[in-house]
Amino acid sequence: MHQVHYLNKISPKGTELFTQDYQATDAINDAEAILVRSAAMHDMVFSDKLQAIARAGAGVNNIPLDRCAEEGIVVFNTPGANANGVKELALCGMLLGSRDIVGGIEWVRSIKDEEDIAKKVEKGKSQFAGTEIMNKKLGVIGLGAIGGPLANAAIGLGMQVYGCDPYISISAAWHLDSNIIPVKTREEIYENCDIITLHVPLVEDTKHMINAETLAKMKDGVILLNFARDKLVDDEAIEAALKSGKVKCYITDFPNEKTAGMQGVVAIPHLGASTEESEDNCAKMAVRQVMDYLENGNIKNSVNFPAVDMGICTKPGRIVVLHKNIPNTISRFTTVVASHNINISDMLNRSKGEYACTMLDLDEPTPEVIVQELGKQEGVFRVRVIR
Repeated sequence: MHQVHYLNKISPKGTELFTQDYQATDAINDAEAILVRSAAMHDMVFSDKLQAIARAGAGVNNIPLDRCAEEGIVVFNTPGANANGVKELALCGMLLGSRDIVGGIEWVRSIKDEEDIAKKVEKGKSQFAGTEIMNKKLGVIGLGAIGGPLANAAIGLGMQVYGCDPYISISAAWHLDSNIIPVKTREEIYENCDIITLHVPLVEDTKHMINAETLAKMKDGVILLNFARDKLVDDEAIEAALKSGKVKCYITDFPNEKTAGMQGVVAIPHLGASTEESEDNCAKMAVRQVMDYLENGNIKNSVNFPAVDMGICTKPGRIVVLHKNIPNTISRFTTVVASHNINISDMLNRSKGEYACTMLDLDEPTPEVIVQELGKQEGVFRVRVIR
C-alpha cells in the first residue's frame, strides 16, 4: 500500500484517481509521495521513505530541488495544466490595460451614495475612455503552453500578433496560427508592439528582462502584461516608465511591496491559475505522474531529474537508479548486474544537468544483493526496485 500525504488541499478530481493501492496518510514521515501546492518545504526534513513530491502547479520555488535530487526524491510539476486559466486572465489583462475599467469601477463606487448618480456617470465617464485592442500590435514573448494559445486567441480578436520564442518546441509551433508574425529577437517585439505580454520562465537570461534599457526601446504608451514571474520586470524601472508615460499601464499577477500601490499598475492577486478547472487539471496530472513513477519508475515533468519512460513494467525485474551525471556510470551499473549472471533485457539512461536516471529491465526478479551493490557505486543517490 503506497502512502501519500497532502501538504495542501488537493482537488478531489485528482485524488480520486488513486487506486485502492494508495492511501492518504497524516503521518508525513510514512509517505512515499507528497502532493503540494504552495506550502513551503525548504525547512522540512524528509524521511528516507519519501520517493516523490508532486507540485500541483507549475512553479516550484517552494521546494528545495537540489536537496531533493541528492536525497533521491523526484520532484514533479504540472506544466500546461493551468494554461487556459492563465491565458484567459491575460486576455482580460489586455482589456484592463487598454481601457481604464478598474478606474471607472472605483470611481462609481466612490459616488454610489450621491444623488443623480446616473447623470453623473454619463457626464464623467469620458475620463475613463480607452482604446480598443483590435488592429493593435501584440508582442508575445514565449510561445509555450500559455503564450501560444494566447497568440492564437489574439489573432481571432483581430490583433496583429508578433511572437518570439527561440526555444519553441515542434509541437507548440505546429499549433500556432499561420498569421502570427515570427521574430527572432525580443528587441523586435519591444520596438514594434503596442501591447507586450511575457510568458517565459524565470532564469538568469530572463531575470529583469524588462528594465530601463529595454523599456527605452518600446513605443510610448506601451501596455505591459506579466502573467509569468514577478522578477521578469525591474520594479524601479517600471515605476519610472509609468511616471514618464513610456508605459501606459503595467498589469501584473504578482503584487509585491513595491508594485501593489504603484500608480499605473493593475495588480491582480495571483489569480492566473485560480480556477476550478485549473486546480482540477493540476491535481489530475500530479496524481498520474506520481502513480506512474511509483508503479513503473517512469518520470515525466520532473524539474530535478530527466524524463525517462520504459512503459508499464512487464519484465520480471526493473531497477531505477537516481545518480549524478558522471562518466562511466552505465558500465559500472551493467558490470554489477552481469556479475550475478542476470541478463539486462532493456535499458534507458538520461541526464539533466548534473543529475541522471538509469532504468534497467531484467530477465529475473531483482535480487537484494544487486540493489546493495548499485547503491554503493559512486554518485548514486537512490536505487528503487520496481520488481
